[in-house]
Amino acid sequence: MVAFAAYHFGIGSRAPSEPAKITQISRWDKPIESARLSPDGHTVVFNSTVAGVQQLFVMLTSGGEPLQLTTDEGDKTADNFSADGTEIYYETFLGRNEVWSVPTLGGRPRRVVEGHALAPSVDGASVFYARLRDIFRSDRSGLNEKLVYTLDPKTFVTRRILPYPDGNRLLLLTGDTVSSIENTSALELDLSKQSAADLGQIPADPANVVWDEPGKSVIFGRTSNGLKTIWQYSLKEKKLTQVTFGPGPDDLPMPDPTGKGIYFVNGKSSGVLTNYNTRSKESTDIASQNATQPVISRDAKRVAYITSPAQGRNELWVAGLDGSNRVKIAAATAIATGFWSPDGSRLLFAAEEPGAADKLYSVNADGTNLHQLQGTGGSIQAALFSEDQKSVFVNSLDKGSPGLNIWKESSEGSAPEKLLENCGIAFETSTDGKYLLTLVGAGSRLGIYEVSIPDKTCTALLPGVVTFGIVMSPDGKSFLYAVPSERDVSIHRQLWRDGQLAGPNQVALRIPFAFPLLAGGNGYDFARDLSTVIYARVGGHADLYLLSQK
Repeated sequence: MVAFAAYHFGIGSRAPSEPAKITQISRWDKPIESARLSPDGHTVVFNSTVAGVQQLFVMLTSGGEPLQLTTDEGDKTADNFSADGTEIYYETFLGRNEVWSVPTLGGRPRRVVEGHALAPSVDGASVFYARLRDIFRSDRSGLNEKLVYTLDPKTFVTRRILPYPDGNRLLLLTGDTVSSIENTSALELDLSKQSAADLGQIPADPANVVWDEPGKSVIFGRTSNGLKTIWQYSLKEKKLTQVTFGPGPDDLPMPDPTGKGIYFVNGKSSGVLTNYNTRSKESTDIASQNATQPVISRDAKRVAYITSPAQGRNELWVAGLDGSNRVKIAAATAIATGFWSPDGSRLLFAAEEPGAADKLYSVNADGTNLHQLQGTGGSIQAALFSEDQKSVFVNSLDKGSPGLNIWKESSEGSAPEKLLENCGIAFETSTDGKYLLTLVGAGSRLGIYEVSIPDKTCTALLPGVVTFGIVMSPDGKSFLYAVPSERDVSIHRQLWRDGQLAGPNQVALRIPFAFPLLAGGNGYDFARDLSTVIYARVGGHADLYLLSQK
């Protein structure tokens, strides 16, 4: 049930005291993510899950059944409409870090550029986009690329670009790609002067900030006191104003360009963890409350995972693979599962609260002996124990670095030492303790790598592989990884020994359905003997509404 006590209509003659009217537009009742409004206000694009894969849909703001635009493998997220509304730009979660477009009325997708956060220029003749801290401009077809500006290396990466109405400036919204905390840094880039002015911090997810009054204020969904509602932020006054009041959750506001009001999404996400027994072919749900980030212990006796029982609150749990004997380990605004110790007795995890650095912990499987480690001061992606369990390797996104860094510290909490820069996320250690297996999940360096711990070197093993996760076989002579397709997921086995590939790549197991590799972190894990796959089934219900003046 959607209910509001008040609505602030923003600037000009629309006074805060004026009553509001809520009109339900869609009857979709399925997840709606990354919703974007067309320039004429007639169409909304969004992504939603189909058979475990995020696909693009469009719907009319006058109502009606949404039209599915994409059907291929790989999760997608909507970026923007073209300036004339005839095309929709979208990017993929994993892979070559590319932006694609598809006709708004349906048709064949085409690759536009390598990058992310694409936004059309005001005149529609060109597009702006980012590659980490570099801002580019090309013509609408993606040709004639030109570097426009490079941000200070101390900033995080650009997550969204909003061109100012004058066509000479860009609002750059930068943020941490790892953290789920709602916080963004805003910069005003003057294209003619080649200078960027710091506009301060905005308490929002940078990927979903849009113009309210273009050039003057932005609008977004924000979680406060456990409720997600719509807020407005004035760039000049640096003033934050709550727009909607009610039970929520309200998100993805889209002001109508003709002044009808604000379209927004209201609904709740849901999701369960499911255990798939690869031998019996049976599936059993083992956890609810938006459960995700499963990590199976090496002995396949326990699984750690994250739940989100309330807005802005996450919990870390440990249970048996069938969901039995659950133990609550920790709670925080944001939590990321790390990996189990080789003997399965301890677990690593990272926790984050607003305005504070990530904290890294180790804990016993039963929740006892919680111990804080030093951490890195950056945003921690995950951490894993060395084979002798005396050290911890930490994957961290640090300001000023082009990619993730790998740090090493004592498992008792010594000062961390940087092991290597920009060699991906470390997922596994070799049984002899000499190597880490790492993954670069997107971009031009996509693929699986190995790190020589003694030599501190990074070597490509399988360039171009699209996956998220690496699992060492029980005998340590091969590693396994999942490759998604439109209808299923195949787990590949690569023979490997003493830092070298030792044979051809083979499909070890084919799972007869699709599931997301990413879902608020890793969306799956599988046992080393391939007996069990635990994956997140993302669900929920949401619809499009119009908030207007009575």
